[in-house]
Amino acid sequence: MTMESLKNAIGVIAEKIDENKEYLIQLDQQNGDGDLGISMSSGIHAVQDYLASNGETDLGKTLNRCGDFFNEAAPSSLGTIIAFFFKGMAKSLKGKENCSVLELAESMQAGLDNVIQKAKSKPGEKTILDSLTPGVAALREYAGEPDAFTRAARAAREGSEKTRRMKAVWGRAAYYGENSVGILDGGSVVGALVFEALDEMKRNEEEE
Repeated sequence: MTMESLKNAIGVIAEKIDENKEYLIQLDQQNGDGDLGISMSSGIHAVQDYLASNGETDLGKTLNRCGDFFNEAAPSSLGTIIAFFFKGMAKSLKGKENCSVLELAESMQAGLDNVIQKAKSKPGEKTILDSLTPGVAALREYAGEPDAFTRAARAAREGSEKTRRMKAVWGRAAYYGENSVGILDGGSVVGALVFEALDEMKRNEEEE
């Protein structure tokens, strides 16, 4: 990953979020306040706008600022979690102007670790971690393979689907208790969309 590919990745993720904005709103209306699609779109576009004018070459410094911009534009619990994820990645990539797929995966793991530490959350609690965690694990495991991003996207989507069987622990959804079982978690869908966007970007690059 270079600064240019980071910009491209954020652009593709923004498109993917926008394509699914109404779907995310519908999911969130089942046990949340219904603004998930709006807040995620606002957050990723704020990051995209920042990157468009960013002259920094250090991936770590840039990702740290991405976290700030996302959190400011998407003031919500998920917005804060994604900011933690960006900032965890930032520490791992500090001083680097490019990184390999494995280094990217390891920085994502650092992002997950930062979320778990700061948010006191963990996989299995019906959150974005339930898709990001298996997605990152697959990317790390298959980093040297040509289909690494495809495997990661598949793992993230499967992780998201598993949230249907989970009881919500955090946020407004937690108020529904056992009634949250059977409902797909919107945050986990966001995580799956991120990996699917990265997979699409990788395949498009290969076709060019």
